[in-house]
Amino acid sequence: MSSKRNTFQRKLIFNAVKELNMHATAEQVYKYVAKQHPTISKATVYRNLNQMVQAGDLLGIGNPYSSTHYDHKLHEHYHFVCDLCEQIFNVEADLSDICNRLGSADGFDVSSYNISFSGLCWSCKAEQSSVGF
Repeated sequence: MSSKRNTFQRKLIFNAVKELNMHATAEQVYKYVAKQHPTISKATVYRNLNQMVQAGDLLGIGNPYSSTHYDHKLHEHYHFVCDLCEQIFNVEADLSDICNRLGSADGFDVSSYNISFSGLCWSCKAEQSSVGF
């Protein structure tokens, strides 16, 4: 973690995001941390998550269906949001050419980007197929 202040709470919250091993919401992180440390406040969890995103320690993933989700995996990757179950999945693909084209064709200087795809995940797609949709 590169944050200036690595407090006990911040480490606890960061570890919770990792241990949950999903794209957890702040509420899910809070519930997980509160089981181990019931005195931690919801405001502390939310504030620290936001600070860690600003510091580059976590990714904040916007979700059109709910609140922000958090990802501890900082390597270049993308996300897929299922329209039905609203679960977020990592997508490992090389889309770096898009940035190169933006820079050369349109003159933009891209410093970062966040690409999300949406549709049906394999599980929801299979479920819909089995009920005849």
